[in-house]
Amino acid sequence: MARINKKVFVSMLTLFLFSFLSYSQDGTVTIDQDSDIDKLLEYKKDIETVNLFKIQIYSGTRSGAENAKRAFLDSYYEWPVSMEYDSPNTKIWVGNFRSRLEADKALLKIKKKYINAFIFKPKNDKK
Repeated sequence: MARINKKVFVSMLTLFLFSFLSYSQDGTVTIDQDSDIDKLLEYKKDIETVNLFKIQIYSGTRSGAENAKRAFLDSYYEWPVSMEYDSPNTKIWVGNFRSRLEADKALLKIKKKYINAFIFKPKNDKK
């Protein structure tokens, strides 16, 4: 009789699991949002890519620029460094400062090794 109970129990358990799995629901998610949100996200993306202030530490030959970039990265690690070609010179630009005050603070540190460094605002058509 114990065998019948085990068989009934296993059968009931199997039936329960199959019925549970067969009643699973497929859901769809609909997002209802204001169209202005997309405009705001585009605006935010544009603001984040604006380069307000940079510091130029070198202008000259490409090989000199590569050496200057390498030397700068050995001494300073907190700011991004880019190499820009502006015919006929290659320039090394440092940072992406959102305010003049932030750039001034960085320039004080950078001037210790690069006395000719200066702050500027890149044109919008540049990086």
